[in-house]
Amino acid sequence: MNKRDVLELKKRFKKESCTIRRMAGCYVDANREKVLKLNETFLNLDEEEFYKFLEIAKKTMAGTIGNNILELDFPLDEEAPGGKQQYLYGLRASGLENEELLDRLYDLIIENYQYVGNYLILIFHDSYDIISRTSDKMKLDESEEVFEYLLCAICPVALSKPGLGYRRDENRIGARIRDWVVGVPDLGFLFPAFTDGSADIHKVDYFVRDAKDSHPEFATDILGCGAKRTATEQKQVFHAIVKKAFGNDEEVSEKALLGVQEVLSEKIETGEEMTDAMVASIILTDDVIEEALVEQGMDSVVAKQVTEAVKESFGDEMPPVANLIDEKALAANEKVKKEQELVKEVSTLKTEIIEKDKQISEAAAYIEEIKTYDVVVRVKPDKASKIKSQMVGEQKYLMIPMDENEHINLNGVNTQV
Repeated sequence: MNKRDVLELKKRFKKESCTIRRMAGCYVDANREKVLKLNETFLNLDEEEFYKFLEIAKKTMAGTIGNNILELDFPLDEEAPGGKQQYLYGLRASGLENEELLDRLYDLIIENYQYVGNYLILIFHDSYDIISRTSDKMKLDESEEVFEYLLCAICPVALSKPGLGYRRDENRIGARIRDWVVGVPDLGFLFPAFTDGSADIHKVDYFVRDAKDSHPEFATDILGCGAKRTATEQKQVFHAIVKKAFGNDEEVSEKALLGVQEVLSEKIETGEEMTDAMVASIILTDDVIEEALVEQGMDSVVAKQVTEAVKESFGDEMPPVANLIDEKALAANEKVKKEQELVKEVSTLKTEIIEKDKQISEAAAYIEEIKTYDVVVRVKPDKASKIKSQMVGEQKYLMIPMDENEHINLNGVNTQV
């Protein structure tokens, strides 16, 4: 799934273009008991309810691809009769009118979804004509494929916040009646996956609101797919391994981690020609990990051991380099570096100013000497003892011995005797 696919689907969740035929659901309490089941013709809902449910459907496709929306693969055994892909296929074909198939999904979720509290399971059934496009993405009039899909959303249900309100029946201000309110989706999935403008029955698009917790139990036990980490989880795992490798000193390990990320960032070429897909294709390799660690002062042998730990953690699914970089942290660190550099420059300028002031003071003192005395002589210490006075005729002279090629500065003019 790419951004174009997400936008294509979201267009369906508007009043004027909505074709959702049916919606089913089950309200589950904190004791994992089914409190209420619903099954409605979607377009027959009251207008206010229609928009609220449509908003939930739209938010089930919200967020960033690779972080909130993950594309999961069905293993071959789940595509065989009795497998979960085959079951979802049957549920879709039923148009949500088979209560037995719906109850099987509700039971799977109730049994395996790790959540404390009340929640609402909603399932939407939709089908629409996918307009074919030319190679340059221009739309054509004819339909190439009918995309029939199920969209499932799991929404937490919580009591509204306590507060004061107007009690109409008693005509007074009193404690507001607290209601059970359906929140935005916590998890969800789209079956089949929508990839490059077409259905892919071998995959499912999986949604998580909190990218720090991908709920792997939902992906494996309910959907029958292999679990996949979000970009945020990949970053957390990698950062934890690197920081641990640099020791328990938080400041040292944090600094080393920033240095590692700077090296990784340099591996991603920048420029307008780099698309999101191209950036995502730059995968973390052994050489890149070791280079980044050694640059931060780690012994090469230890760096190899850390690299093995990273490979063991991620297995065959080594993450894209871009997923491991905390852009905000790097930007903040760059700002700190610039501030430190500025402090150094200011310190250097202060030193230069002090030196200039000293030179100016010495020059001023020299000028004062000139004003005070008729003759001011400055010579090197080893020559001072050789200076003598001598009478030539009736005139007294100061005699300064000079070696060949010695230079004289006379009132600021360099000359040679």
